[in-house]
Amino acid sequence: MPSRSDTAMVQDVIEWFAGQARDLPWRHQDRSAWGVLVSEVMLQQTPVVRVEPVWRAWMERWPDPASMAVAGQADVVRAWGRLGYPRRAQRLWLCAQAIVERHGGEVPRDGEALLALPGVGEYTAAAVRAFAFGERAVVLDTNVRRVIGRAWRGEAHPPSHLTRGERDAAASLVPLDAAESAAWNAGAMELGALVCVARAPRCDECPLRSDCAWVELGRPGLGEGSGRTQSWHGTDRQVRGRIMAVLRDAQEPVTVAAHPALRDVDPGQLARCMRSLVQDDLIRAAADGHTL
Repeated sequence: MPSRSDTAMVQDVIEWFAGQARDLPWRHQDRSAWGVLVSEVMLQQTPVVRVEPVWRAWMERWPDPASMAVAGQADVVRAWGRLGYPRRAQRLWLCAQAIVERHGGEVPRDGEALLALPGVGEYTAAAVRAFAFGERAVVLDTNVRRVIGRAWRGEAHPPSHLTRGERDAAASLVPLDAAESAAWNAGAMELGALVCVARAPRCDECPLRSDCAWVELGRPGLGEGSGRTQSWHGTDRQVRGRIMAVLRDAQEPVTVAAHPALRDVDPGQLARCMRSLVQDDLIRAAADGHTL
């Protein structure tokens, strides 16, 4: 177990973050709650380097929920580009409409109200409360879970599913002061993203290296569980992405089954993926093909 107090270790992370935080636009003083919400949805399983230019373009085009609420879903999904999981774009569009209808166009700060919005789960609601409104919240993404798991419990990788015990332990580390709480959440997330990474952690650069339970144990289990990834090529998810890419680049309905970019896809798989996209309301049938 760590030799110093939890409070001291948390403060180490806060101080490290004060000097090492990346200059990201959704962290600026003039950020809006809407900008924070959009960034959090975009950053899910997507690196910052890919998100930042898309986020900037979105905020210029749709600077608030009202401007996105009146846009067409196809425009929003097309602007999402290749950030992955186009349903996130769809849900942001639905979220903007809900914010306008239920909250007068202002992102709510209440946790229950946030959770009631389309596409907003426990993590996103906590992140918006912490980073947009400066409130005390327990923000637990994979990076934060990995930092806590290694430094406090000596575990190389967090469990595949968040447990009640893990959530309670994380909550006990969050400072009572709202500003310190937000700094800890952001700092732990940044530490996990830049230093305490999954495959090749840079322990010599870590502010917790002298107190880390995992380092003290000899960094066991580093090669176990860090590569839990599904083969991408040939999966339905890849084919769905290819279909969406074809339609995103088209200015009129497309006969997908005959498109040159999709001729190598098994017809049965192609049809299955088409049906699933229609069911998800991401594409629709037109008289002469399909469109976003």
